[in-house]
Amino acid sequence: MPISFSRSVIIIVLVAITTFATRLFPFVLFPKGRKIPKSVEYLGKVLPPAVIGMLVVYCLKGVTPLSFPFGLPELIASAIVVILHVWKRNNLLSIGVGTVLYMVLVQTVFK
Repeated sequence: MPISFSRSVIIIVLVAITTFATRLFPFVLFPKGRKIPKSVEYLGKVLPPAVIGMLVVYCLKGVTPLSFPFGLPELIASAIVVILHVWKRNNLLSIGVGTVLYMVLVQTVFK
């Protein structure tokens, strides 16, 4: 059953409101000048690397090193992401270039 236009608009508006509310919530909970609890500071330090680690595991879970292409596209793209990030310290650049490189490798080189 196709979704009607009005239903699609309602879904988009609700998703936009929810996204905005989640971005606004920390500023309402911890207004400028209010001390941030130590537990929240700790989570702010440990969660980003943990999330990146989970994403790496998720992205590489389907690699089959015993059959062609032996995980080479993933290894090459991952190495480029690490090298670019260490060199430039730019998340968008390193992830973007790594993604484009991986897609080029799997669609042209390791067909």
